[in-house]
Amino acid sequence: MHRQEPFGLHATPAPLGLLIGALLACHAAFAFAGGGPLGIDHKIPYDDSGIWKRSNQLLLEDLTIATVIGGSLWEGGDNRLGNTFWRTLDSSVLGAVSSTVLKDVFTRARPSQTDDPDKWFQGKGHYSFPSGEVTFISAAVTPFVLEYGKDEPAVYALELLPLYDAIGRMKQQAHWQTDVLAGFALGTATGYYAQKRDSPFILGVLPGGFEVGLKTRF
Repeated sequence: MHRQEPFGLHATPAPLGLLIGALLACHAAFAFAGGGPLGIDHKIPYDDSGIWKRSNQLLLEDLTIATVIGGSLWEGGDNRLGNTFWRTLDSSVLGAVSSTVLKDVFTRARPSQTDDPDKWFQGKGHYSFPSGEVTFISAAVTPFVLEYGKDEPAVYALELLPLYDAIGRMKQQAHWQTDVLAGFALGTATGYYAQKRDSPFILGVLPGGFEVGLKTRF
C-alpha cells in the first residue's frame, strides 16, 4: 500500500521527545550535583498527590494501551490512520520488550531502594534502568508525531504525555533522571524504526482480515 512519507524520514530526525529529554538533562545538570552516567541523577522529594498520583499514571498507561489496540482493530491497516495505529502497536511492543531486557541486564537500584544512583548490577528486584513506562508512552506517540506532525503541528503536544509520566515516576522515586531520559530515547527509537518500515510487522503476520478494520464490517 502506498503510504505518504512521514515527516522526519527524509533527513536525520530530531523527535521532540529527545529534545525534551535533553532540556530536562540540561536543567538538572545546572540545578543539581548528582551521580549516574551523566552526573545528573539525584533523588527528588517524594510526591504522590494531585496530578502526580500513581493512579493517574496507571490510568494514562491503560488508556494508551486501549487506544493503540482499539484503534488498530477499528481502523484496520488500509488507510493512513489505521496504518499508523499498527505501526504504533509495533513500536509499543518492541519498546516494552527492549526495556524489559535492559532492566534485566543493568539491574539498577531505584531511588526508593538507595540514595546512590551508581548502584548498578544489583540483581533481581532492581529494575530502574530504563523506565519501562516512559519507553512505552514515547513509543506510542512517536509514530503519530512522525506521521502527522508536519501537517498538524498540534500533534506534537502528544510528547507531553511521556514528559508527564517521566516527571511522575521521578517524583515517586521509582526512577533516576537518566532512567527516564533513556526511556525517552528508547521509545522514540522504536517509534522511528516502526514508522520507517515498509509495512507494519504485526499486521503483516496476522490473517488478512485484520487489514480491514472493524468499522468497515459494521
